Amino acid sequence: MSQSPNSVSDHDLKLVIADFLDQGHVDNIIAMFLREPKYYAWTGDILRDERFSVRLGISVLFEELLQIQPEKLELAIPSLAELLTAGEPLLRGEAISLLGIIGSESALCLVRNRHDDPDLRVREMVRLVLGEPA
Repeated sequence: MSQSPNSVSDHDLKLVIADFLDQGHVDNIIAMFLREPKYYAWTGDILRDERFSVRLGISVLFEELLQIQPEKLELAIPSLAELLTAGEPLLRGEAISLLGIIGSESALCLVRNRHDDPDLRVREMVRLVLGEPA
């Protein structure tokens, strides 16, 4: 089945979301997430973007969405759980940070399971999210 000439692939849409976050247009992305909850499942893919401003934008996005529709944030947990075994400590730490923003019991359970992460910075992020002393 082919796409219509006016449709945008999921891959291209993820790039658009990342570009908007990079440019600081978080409000536009908030509106998109409010209209289409399937975007939460893309969080892990978008978080893989190497631009710091994109990763920071996702955190800002989740802080805002936490105030607007906290019940939907759980939709991002599976994609973030996948990142907890990523080879790059930065991705694991970013996923832990977002799971901390989500703050549900299932999200925090995943964070607690990373206490023994091989990377010191990731373990520090776990302690920070869980409010434990350094």
